[in-house]
Amino acid sequence: MTAATMQVSQKDFQKAQEQLKLLKKDPGNEIKLKLYALFKQATEGPCNAPKPGMLDFVKKAKWDAWNSLGNLSQDNARQKYAELVLSLVSAESASQKKEASPEEGRHDGYETLIVTTKNNITKIMFNRPERKNAINHQMYREIIKALEEAGKNDSTIAVITGNGDYYSSGNDLNNFTNVQPGEMEKMAKDGAVLLKDFVGHFIDFPKPLIAVVNGPAIGICVTVLGLCDLVYASDRATFHSPFSQLGQSPEGCSSYLFPKIMGLAKASEMLLFNKKLTAAEACAQGLVTEVFPDRSFQKEVWARLETFASLPKNSLAVSKQLLRSMEKEKLHAINSRECEVLTERWLSDECINAIVSFFQKKSKL
Repeated sequence: MTAATMQVSQKDFQKAQEQLKLLKKDPGNEIKLKLYALFKQATEGPCNAPKPGMLDFVKKAKWDAWNSLGNLSQDNARQKYAELVLSLVSAESASQKKEASPEEGRHDGYETLIVTTKNNITKIMFNRPERKNAINHQMYREIIKALEEAGKNDSTIAVITGNGDYYSSGNDLNNFTNVQPGEMEKMAKDGAVLLKDFVGHFIDFPKPLIAVVNGPAIGICVTVLGLCDLVYASDRATFHSPFSQLGQSPEGCSSYLFPKIMGLAKASEMLLFNKKLTAAEACAQGLVTEVFPDRSFQKEVWARLETFASLPKNSLAVSKQLLRSMEKEKLHAINSRECEVLTERWLSDECINAIVSFFQKKSKL
């Protein structure tokens, strides 16, 4: 590299550091790890720090990210850092322009969701596309709030969907990364309380609740589909619940509802052995109501939903209660038991090691 090119690279690098400070939106832990690693590589060269202990998640994740860059030159690291910051600035600018013209009927008070009520339909859209709509603690609480509002407002039906390519990649495993070893027990208990409340709101939701699965769905966003009244899926959607892979156990009442919906053998393939279903397979097994071609998915599904929303509201609500009320008490008991087991799993060495292994593999990609 010539001296002139190196000077430009250094100038861009310094400018990128200033631009990064001006970002208003948190880019997420995965991007922050990349930025950290590239910055260290650009300023210090290849990783030269001692490897942290397995249970120090934050330092371990940072070390893995830096170490994964290998012998990348400092000049190339500066360039990649500047390019990544530029992409973040451009994405935020585009997002701000979109937000400047708010959607009709949009509810205030949400950061991780877009919630709208229009034509008798309350739409709850997961809105963390840069994180594949992974659910962090804030998003769990906002979904609970949105379901409470939708259950009480004048809408006839409620719809849950995702913004971007994914429906949702499930529980954000970064929920685990900022926990110090001495705080693990509190994290597990608090997480179980939040999860129990979250699933409980699906069990108790008083109106027809329809999932519009626009892309891949993973984990908790798959398991609660059994608590929805209809599930429409794009043909590019997939359904995956990799609990044993992460040292965890089923939730969302799936330990009861999935065997009931698809039979014990098929449910075991999903819940025990991590089988990923295509949309067609999920439909054949009863988890999905109907599959649509991706190119016409939104148009066909929303035309149908608008027809449903024109039906008598009270009749739909009363009929849903007749269909669901007999098992409500049982579902709440199952939800409680699943959360108890998950608390134990989260505190187990097996689960901790599985999550550490997950981040190690991710940092090498």
